[in-house]
Amino acid sequence: MDHPQDPRHEFASRLRMVQELSELGVRALARETGLSSSSLSRYLAGQTVPPWSAVVELCRFVKRDPRPLRPLWERANTLLPAPPKTSRQIAPPSPPPGAPRNDLPRDIPDFTGRETALADVLAAVKANRVVAIDGMAGVGKTSLAVHAAHQLAADYPDAQLYLDLHGFTDGRTPLDPDAALRALLSALRVPSEKVPQDGGVEVRAACWRSELAGLRAVIVLDNAADAAQVAQLLPGAGESVAIITSRNRLVELDDVPPVTLDVLTPEESAELLVRASGDPRGPDGRLARDPDNTAEVLRLCGNLPLALRLAAARLRHRPGWSVGILVERMAEGPSEFDTAFSMSVRQLNRDQARLFRLTGLIPGSTFTDYVAAAVAGVPLRTAQAILEDLLDAHLVQQPADGRYRLHDLVRHHARRATFDTDSDADRERALGRVLDYYVHTAAAADAAMPFLSPTRPVSAGSPPAAMPTFPNKDVAFFWFVTEYTNLISAFYAAVEVGAAVHVCELPRFLRAYFARRCGTTHLNALFEQSLVAAQSLGDPLQLAEAHSDLGFARYNAGRMSEAHEAYAAAAPLVAGLGDPLPRAELSMRCAQLRWDEGDVAGPIDLFREARALYEQGGCPSSAAHALASEAWAKVQLGQYEEASSLATEALSHADVLQAHVALGVALAPADPAAALTHLDAALASAREDGHKHNEAWCLNCAGVALRRMGRYDEALASHREAFALLDELFEEHWKIHFLNAYAETCRLAGQPDEALALHRQALEMAPELGHRYEEAAAHQGIALVLEESDPNAAATHRAKADELLASPLASAR
Repeated sequence: MDHPQDPRHEFASRLRMVQELSELGVRALARETGLSSSSLSRYLAGQTVPPWSAVVELCRFVKRDPRPLRPLWERANTLLPAPPKTSRQIAPPSPPPGAPRNDLPRDIPDFTGRETALADVLAAVKANRVVAIDGMAGVGKTSLAVHAAHQLAADYPDAQLYLDLHGFTDGRTPLDPDAALRALLSALRVPSEKVPQDGGVEVRAACWRSELAGLRAVIVLDNAADAAQVAQLLPGAGESVAIITSRNRLVELDDVPPVTLDVLTPEESAELLVRASGDPRGPDGRLARDPDNTAEVLRLCGNLPLALRLAAARLRHRPGWSVGILVERMAEGPSEFDTAFSMSVRQLNRDQARLFRLTGLIPGSTFTDYVAAAVAGVPLRTAQAILEDLLDAHLVQQPADGRYRLHDLVRHHARRATFDTDSDADRERALGRVLDYYVHTAAAADAAMPFLSPTRPVSAGSPPAAMPTFPNKDVAFFWFVTEYTNLISAFYAAVEVGAAVHVCELPRFLRAYFARRCGTTHLNALFEQSLVAAQSLGDPLQLAEAHSDLGFARYNAGRMSEAHEAYAAAAPLVAGLGDPLPRAELSMRCAQLRWDEGDVAGPIDLFREARALYEQGGCPSSAAHALASEAWAKVQLGQYEEASSLATEALSHADVLQAHVALGVALAPADPAAALTHLDAALASAREDGHKHNEAWCLNCAGVALRRMGRYDEALASHREAFALLDELFEEHWKIHFLNAYAETCRLAGQPDEALALHRQALEMAPELGHRYEEAAAHQGIALVLEESDPNAAATHRAKADELLASPLASAR
């Protein structure tokens, strides 16, 4: 015999026909009708019967009369069948007549922290009579609500009611508003004959508000699925108050103030673990005896009260366990938290659930809506809309505008879900899209920042459908600053999955950023991985650039011999490419290295070669940089007229910082005003560019120029400012470029002891770093200081300088 169809399922079927008439998806239909998309999903699935007002709104939108649906809607809203009448049925014991009803669960004796949140809840109750506590699964919403209700009980003596709405209870359908109203009316001991049996849920809601109006009661409505589930349950006129909890933000309840609950602080977490585990305080407790494993328990729990209480319960009930055993068990497979959390995920529609799962694959600590769009392969606006839903469901957090993150335990759950649900190929494509996004966006940001030579276009992956724009270098630099840790995470994710082209190219687009933020040690580590990836690819261009870039990183870290080896490996590869730009870049790099190694003639030819290659490659601004580098070499050699001519020509092509500095030093004695104008321009450019190394270099060179003008006090002050800036950079090897110049200023300013100390510091550093030029300059500087007091020692140092440099040194120092 066929059973009649469940009225709820039949009614849901009719609602789905209404949706088909609308020709809209769930989200779009919810937006057009002013409903919650999560609520509408449940209505269409038959999980919850909507209020009649929602039915009217849906029908109105598709221009259909809702009245034929009313009988079916009322049948779907009827009570569950009453229990069979039998003489053996035992009624629950009734409280004494007149005694107030108190359904509140027991207050947690080890309730910990939450002082601010508790104060916010009590203040909201006092001001608005209703408050909604929202937060992620396991964050302690129910504990806070019950604790607050117990504190309010004395002021609301007529009744203390608690109702679990089962919005996120595993294996339970959320309680529909009508059944919830009947339960609440029963809790108030309203006789059944006073409860209207006819009419819809609005009639019984009016009865509930009427009964409550003359009482002072506190009601806890726990575990609400959405605003529609609780809207009819709120008190009306009178003095009664309600505390709602939900994993979702109940944004539709405009007049109900929210209190969003975050995880506990580390200190509160440690305190809760001790109290809930029953572990004795002091050095004899298990937790105190094993601080390392205790710290790991706290990390695994992620400061979530639910996870902490579950861990504490294991310790409390297993006195034979060590904390180390607890850590091992917590690391095994799905946790109780996963079970509790899964209900939040089940409330999502297919697209929301997919994006949520895939966010678990995103490398890094935070992500933007662009990254979310990339990982899911959806339009940016779609990703933004879904992220808003996930925010409301407390599945993602928003630490800053436009930036999102997952709690560690949520990330673990999302990753587990994507490995359980999505295929290997789907996950591989999703991560690939994220890596593509970071490489292409980094390239766009790098292009907005000035660097010596342009980086060639990206060949890794495909450009993302949407990414930020960088109208200027400040916007680009800010993007690098905010995304730095995520970029590094993306790089190592690419290493892990063998995305060799991404590994080769991403560090190249970070060079301009690293130049402004130091980090030479990390840049070396990145380019070491790039070289390994390039060798696996067998691509001559990638391999040539990898060797050259690693040499550049070695040079900037003061590892001169290793830089020489890397450049030597790059040279034949670059020569065979037929592309002038990689050759020009390598020539510039080799020239700088050879100068520091003590060759004061060869670099001039290399700078000229680089200039010709840049011009051949169509890069006039880079050619101007090569010209300015030659001008600076001439300054170092004391050839000031030629240096001025070269620097002036360079500035006629591009506003090159090095050309301003070369002119500033070269013109110092003859035209101090012009010299200072150029030096001020260079310093302003370095500061505006955020390039700390260049700023220190400009200050040191200004000291040289001021010394050449005879303005020693100002020169010393400029040198000191340069060194103070270098101290902030924590890269001692950079001082080798400045020590001898500072020492010479000290000598001419009548401070021979300071000069000698600085030269000797340079003499100690230079051989370790491979700087023959600076080593020779230090010997010659010491000879000048000792000329009168110790001529024999001075002669020895001068001879050593001559040994280091074949040609005589006529330095600007």
